[in-house]
Amino acid sequence: MPKPIGIVAVDAGSNAIRAAVARVSSLSEITEVATERWPVRLGHNVFTKRRLDNRTIKRAVRTFKHFRSMMRQHDVQVYRAVATSAVREAENGEALVRRILRETGIQLEAINSAEEARLVRRAVRAVLGPLEPRLVVDLGGGSLEISILREWHVEQSFALPIGTVRLMESMKLTGMVDEDQFERLRHRVLSVIQSTWPNPPNLSRYLAVFCGGNAELLARVAPGPRYRGVPSIHVRLLRDQAWEILRRDVPARMRKFRVRRDRAEVMGIAAVVFLCLAEYARLDTILVPSVGVREGILCDLAAQHFGAPGLDERRARALLDAARNIAARFHCDLRHAEYVRSVAAVLFDQLAPRYELAPELRLPLEMAAILHNCGRAIHERAHHKHGEYLVQNAELPGLPAETQAILACLVRYHGKSEPEAHHRLYASLPPRDRRRVRELSGILRIAAAMGAGGTLNVRALRIRVSRKQLRLRLFLAPGANLDLGVLRRKARPFENEFGVRVVLTRTRAKLGASRMGTSKVHRVELSSSPKQSAASATRPVWGLTA
Repeated sequence: MPKPIGIVAVDAGSNAIRAAVARVSSLSEITEVATERWPVRLGHNVFTKRRLDNRTIKRAVRTFKHFRSMMRQHDVQVYRAVATSAVREAENGEALVRRILRETGIQLEAINSAEEARLVRRAVRAVLGPLEPRLVVDLGGGSLEISILREWHVEQSFALPIGTVRLMESMKLTGMVDEDQFERLRHRVLSVIQSTWPNPPNLSRYLAVFCGGNAELLARVAPGPRYRGVPSIHVRLLRDQAWEILRRDVPARMRKFRVRRDRAEVMGIAAVVFLCLAEYARLDTILVPSVGVREGILCDLAAQHFGAPGLDERRARALLDAARNIAARFHCDLRHAEYVRSVAAVLFDQLAPRYELAPELRLPLEMAAILHNCGRAIHERAHHKHGEYLVQNAELPGLPAETQAILACLVRYHGKSEPEAHHRLYASLPPRDRRRVRELSGILRIAAAMGAGGTLNVRALRIRVSRKQLRLRLFLAPGANLDLGVLRRKARPFENEFGVRVVLTRTRAKLGASRMGTSKVHRVELSSSPKQSAASATRPVWGLTA
């Protein structure tokens, strides 16, 4: 069993940056050793001017230097640092990420809204155990994340642009709020919720969970009864207390509720957002388990170290199904996509031991095989470029941003195009991931070429790997007409990357045992069942857990 380790999680939110150091002894034993919160409002000016100002950038860099010293103090090297809506929406967000890496050595990752919501759900599930909420809400400075669940399966998920800092700065609500301002705020919040979520279910008989620093504060301001030890918000009491907050200026709120300035500035706005949501969805019970993105990261890091194969299997299946849904949305030939996936999986399994390919790379390769033709829905000749864009911006909950970037690159380089230093997305990857793109795209090109033209040419493969050669004997379907010259050209990037020669032969012999000899023949299996075809990807998925 792996030894206990120290891990660190950092959530660079739009209102504050939070870090937690934890000691992990098992998947269920995560003990926080130290926590810190720095009131660096990354969302300042971003939601009105689309840029991080210089002062904010300098404060953020100083904070991450302090974070680095915190890691040294606790002798911790395993970490994940993520940034949410402010950094991902800022035009100069990448400049901040690069500067933090250059000056501190810390890799800050700007995650999308789907990954943000997944991390929150991950933390909520770890805390609630057998309790199953129907609604999970995370209110931050830049956005409101809403997940509607059934038995922890996500039925619907929304990211609404009504975060507290965004509303405060765009509506200039920097002090006391009068009745006219209150009505404008309430109208704006309800309008966004109604337009994004037009037909909400009646949630009055179900549990709802609210997350984020404002939810924790308002659970103290308007406390409801504890539900199995978990604090809650009393909706009617919050409605009364909202005016107690809004009618005061910021210094008065700080004194009355004993909070910092950055929290005092936005707590009234948060109260209005919560009340609008409670009214709209007819919520009665709102639990506040005091977890969020940061705790979700800790759970993920613990799972990476101690392993959670069952959870990884579910996550792999969910991601493959998400890829299939995207492919169907863009009218891809799903039978052909599954064929290319099956060929790519067979090749990967046989090549991985020889070329030391990490097992966790199998899933992004399979997803890329499913999605490789999605760009054809936009433009035939440039489908590889359009496919890269579609995949890079797709909602793939649970897939880290760096993995999604690799996936998008694989879709671009599945055919004619090859990785080039001037390609923006490829050039933005760290050297290790660029190498992975070259390796996996070499495999994907061979798999895609075997199904060129939408035909399922190759029914099985005999693969022999040596130090200087990769020998592929292709068992063709009856009547198949596979051009080995084209396949050899498609295999050249693989040859260049791995330093081997690909030798191709073909046969129309039947797959009887007498013709196979002693070497193993790998059949290319096709299945219309997501459960069957997804099972092949149930390997470690870069530490992903449900």
